[in-house]
Amino acid sequence: MRNSVIIVAGGSGTRMGADIPKQFLQIDNKAIIIHTIEKFIAFDPKIEIVLVLNESFSDFWKKAVSDAAFDYPVSIAKGGVTRFHSVKNGIEMVSGAGLIGVHDAVRPLISVDCIKRSYDTALRFGTAIPCIPLKESVRQINGRMSKPLDRSGIQLVQTPQVFKAEILRNSYNTDFTDQFTDDASVVEKAGFPINIVPGDEFNMKITTREDLEIATLLLTRQTHPLH
Repeated sequence: MRNSVIIVAGGSGTRMGADIPKQFLQIDNKAIIIHTIEKFIAFDPKIEIVLVLNESFSDFWKKAVSDAAFDYPVSIAKGGVTRFHSVKNGIEMVSGAGLIGVHDAVRPLISVDCIKRSYDTALRFGTAIPCIPLKESVRQINGRMSKPLDRSGIQLVQTPQVFKAEILRNSYNTDFTDQFTDDASVVEKAGFPINIVPGDEFNMKITTREDLEIATLLLTRQTHPLH
């Protein structure tokens, strides 16, 4: 079965406050999005890659490819109004059967082991999403009042979320609703059970300037490990 991955890179990164979209910011002389894609190539050197991109970002992508001397074949799908529509456009670009992962472009710290766990589980059971347990206490806020929540039954959802191709295609053959917060929610609404796999503590989503500083430190350490 062929492995495919849809890299979702349509966000503008307004919370970052940068001049360019956050997925094209550089860490260790390479755009974040290239670091992310290379993790999947390390997992499977023959993986099919579909990049969902806002049309206005094409020049940023070309520069990222040129700066990194990146020459792996990547198919480009048009970014949609919502993440749901972007992924749906990406699915249409994936060829044939197999497994399809969906991953955020701004999660470059994902480990190859976590990717492998997700794909192996989806191969066996049809679906797989990586999650990590909460470490901090959680409170539900209601105006000026708040109450503690039991965190033991709550986990943080990460990507890649991986599915057998026919499951993902069938699930996305529907209309968008606000209930769709990620791919798992779309698949679950279509009636398929979701399998949880252990996530990666370092698999952070770069959203803010503080995230970028942490990711720069960690990714540089991954790229240039101390001996």
